[in-house]
Order: sequence, then C-alpha cells, then structure tokens
Amino acid sequence: MNKNNLTNIRFMDYKKTNAATTTVTRDVVQLCEDTGNVYETVAIIGKRANQISVEIKNDLSKKLAEFASYSDNLEEVFENREQIEISRYYEKLPKPTLIATQEYKEGKIYYRNPAKDKQNMDDFQ
Repeated sequence: MNKNNLTNIRFMDYKKTNAATTTVTRDVVQLCEDTGNVYETVAIIGKRANQISVEIKNDLSKKLAEFASYSDNLEEVFENREQIEISRYYEKLPKPTLIATQEYKEGKIYYRNPAKDKQNMDDFQ
C-alpha cells in the first residue's frame, strides 16, 4: 500500500478520544474484517498513528514555545509550574497507536488501496 494513499481525519481532537490509556489486547481477526488482510490493517493503523504523533508533537511544541527563555544566563532558568502541568497532561494522553486503533474500530479513518481499486475496475469492465 502506497503511503500517499491513506487519508486521515484532519484536525482531529485527540484530547476528547475515548481510546484506552493502557495497552488493550485485540482480536486480530475481528480487527481486520474490513480489509481482509492483517498486514494492510496494521499499515493503516500505523500510518494514522504516525500522523497523530506528529500532530501531538507539533501542538505540544507550540505550547511549550510560549515558555521558552531566550537568555543564556543559567541563573534565570527556573521551573515553570504551567510548563510542567502541560507536559504532564500530554504524558497522560493515550498513545497514538491506541488512538489510531480506536479510530479504525469506529470507522473514522478513510483509506483506500489503489491496487484493489484497479482490480475492481478491471473486473467491472
């Protein structure tokens, strides 16, 4: 599956996800019912997890940049309680793979496989 063929949900609010915060054992057969292929399902979830990870990292970087100190004086460096709270909040969020798996189970991820699309078109003609 070409990595450019996975379309995600843009601007997803990962803070309001109902994904588990701990590891959950999944029934692989049930998980791959839509695609019929375990590897394709894992690729879809993995690509979406990478997208979520980048989104979370960018969001966290923007929030922490507000607290950045541009002075080189070590005496001025201090603990900022707000910065610590933001970091703790992001640490407690579910991992991107768990969010992506939950999205996949809920049918919130749009994906396509061009090889299958071409095969279906050849069968149709």
